[in-house]
Amino acid sequence: MSRTQRLAVVLGLNLALVAGLVTVGATAHSLGVLAAGGDYLLDAAGVGLALLAIRLSARPASRGRPEGYPNATKLAALFNGGWLLVLELLVIGAAADRLITRTPAVDGLPVLVVSAIAALGMAVGALVLLGSGDDGERQAGEQDLSAAAVLLDTIADAAAAAGVAVTGGIILATRGWYWLDPAVALAIAVVVAYHAAALIRKALRQLRRRNQGTKS
Repeated sequence: MSRTQRLAVVLGLNLALVAGLVTVGATAHSLGVLAAGGDYLLDAAGVGLALLAIRLSARPASRGRPEGYPNATKLAALFNGGWLLVLELLVIGAAADRLITRTPAVDGLPVLVVSAIAALGMAVGALVLLGSGDDGERQAGEQDLSAAAVLLDTIADAAAAAGVAVTGGIILATRGWYWLDPAVALAIAVVVAYHAAALIRKALRQLRRRNQGTKS
C-alpha cells in the first residue's frame, strides 16, 4: 500500500467517526468526546492537506518552478501542527472553566462505547500509517513531515479516545465523578499541545535550513 493510499484510509476513518463523536458528546455532555470529534474533523482536513502536499512535491520541475515544490510537505506539517495547537488551547480553556465552575452531569455509557470505537479505529489508522509503503514516493534523505504530522494526530487521537473511554467507564461505575471528564480532556490537551509545538519547531527549522541553503 502506497503512502497516499494509507493517508486516504486514515481520512476515511476520521470522517466516519466525526458525526458519532459530536452527536454523543453533545447528548452526553462530555467535553472529552466533543473535543475528540472536533479534533477528528480538523485531522480530516489535515490529511487532505497532506495528500495535496504529497501530490505537489511529486510534480516534476518546470520552467516556472525549476525546483518543483520542495517545501510543500513542510508547510503542510506546519499548518497541521498550528491548528492542532490552537484546538488544544481551546480545549484547555474549556476544561479549566468546567473544573473551576461546575461540571455538568455526564452520561458514562455512550461516552464509553463511542470512545472505545474511536480508539480502536484510530489505532488501526496508526498501524496503517506505520506500515511499509512505496519507498519510491519518498525523497532521499528527507523526512516527510506532513505524513509525520498525520501520524502524530492519529496516535494522539487513539490515546485521547482511550482515555475518554476509561473516564466514561469510571463515571458509569460510580454514577458520579463527572469532574473526571474535563480533567482527562485537560491532561490529553496539554500533552498533544506539547507535541504539536515540537512539530512546529521542527518544521520551522527545516524550512529555515532549506532557505539558508538556497541563498548560499
